[in-house]
Amino acid sequence: MEQNILKFIKKNNSVKLEEINAPKNKTLHFEDDECKKVGLIISGKVNIVSYFSGGQEVIYNELSKGQMFGSNLIFSSSPFFRGDVVAIEDSIIGYISKEELLRALSSNQEFLELYLKQQSDFSKQLNFKIKLLTISSARDRILYYLTFYKNSISYKSVTKLAKELYLTRESLSRTMYKMAKDNEIIIENKTITIKA
Repeated sequence: MEQNILKFIKKNNSVKLEEINAPKNKTLHFEDDECKKVGLIISGKVNIVSYFSGGQEVIYNELSKGQMFGSNLIFSSSPFFRGDVVAIEDSIIGYISKEELLRALSSNQEFLELYLKQQSDFSKQLNFKIKLLTISSARDRILYYLTFYKNSISYKSVTKLAKELYLTRESLSRTMYKMAKDNEIIIENKTITIKA
């Protein structure tokens, strides 16, 4: 869906973007920076992440081409980033100023609908993550995650999946092994499926 916003802007050339190059590992915004523009990822990938005193890294969001950041903050009464915004690969970001965004939203209904849909999808994803974090059992968290993604997911590594589930790698590996042994899930070729 967010890809549609990028396609719309490219096709219509009706929203002014200020493009910047962001090399890999560049921090675009720090936690508590004021959000004054909305970022649209034209290419590359960006993470919203926080670091804690014990060295723990928590990734709140992984964003790729066509997705936006700051769109939930720009009109907020407290428009401050809740995590660092970091390019995790060489990226191109298009920034839309608050004034330009207001102009585009008020003058183009198609853009307004795409933007509101993006905000709704963001809220849905946020609610999913909040519910995920309220589940204390690793097993129940895995089952909820699988159910949300229609009973099957593919993953690149256990470490990456553990971060998405907000579990330690060890806890996830141990729980997955036990669930597979108990015939609750099937693990094949880096794909996990709930056993029917």
